[in-house]
Amino acid sequence: MKAATRVILLLKDGADDGGFASSISNALQPNPNSNLRRLEESFELSLEKYGIKDHKASGNMIHFLNSNGVSEVSVLLLEHIEPPLLACALNEVLVSFLGGTSSDIPNLVVPFLVEASKLKLENKNAISSYEVSLYGLEFGQLHNLTHALASKIQKAPQSLQIYHEQLACLLHLVRVLDIPALVLVGQHTRHSYSNNLEQYPEVIYGIGELLAEYSSLCFLRERVVWNPPKSSKASKEPWHALYG
Repeated sequence: MKAATRVILLLKDGADDGGFASSISNALQPNPNSNLRRLEESFELSLEKYGIKDHKASGNMIHFLNSNGVSEVSVLLLEHIEPPLLACALNEVLVSFLGGTSSDIPNLVVPFLVEASKLKLENKNAISSYEVSLYGLEFGQLHNLTHALASKIQKAPQSLQIYHEQLACLLHLVRVLDIPALVLVGQHTRHSYSNNLEQYPEVIYGIGELLAEYSSLCFLRERVVWNPPKSSKASKEPWHALYG
């Protein structure tokens, strides 16, 4: 899949009409004084090699092109797909970036918003006295811009345990495929959910503005439309063990 050397990968969670991934992708726009223009295209990747014929890995790729038509940064928005098909779809997306030489492989920045109860630290919630925090997990050889972004974010403790399906799957595949990536994990407490944009989505604004700085774009807060996800019980499907 053709992309810029900087790729922001966003995974939709459910319908995600007003969820985290859509909010970030909608709010990232060219700076008014830049020559970048936004070009959006859809994609579909077959999953038939896994024996899956009725589903595909699909979504939208948003390119921010300079005056020469070269993509400076790409935002990939992957449509939601349920596990265990999630692993197949995500693997196809990641493998699509591996063509060519190692210098052609883009750096991925992958932000997540995770309920604090799904992050554990030494048998305790990773949440501390504050309600929202941001961790970073680094993989592979990052180029200067990605490394500079990582330096602004608290590194995740080695003892951090993750009980979030999409995030655990992504981390497993990035390790196996040896893809240079920075994974941002924003956490919140359940009681911080609110339909009031002035109260809850500060964590979205913080992540969005970090991504905007990294990608030389701007983050338009007014484009964030937030519909809090519904709480769901942790599922006990056996494939959870695959992402450990």
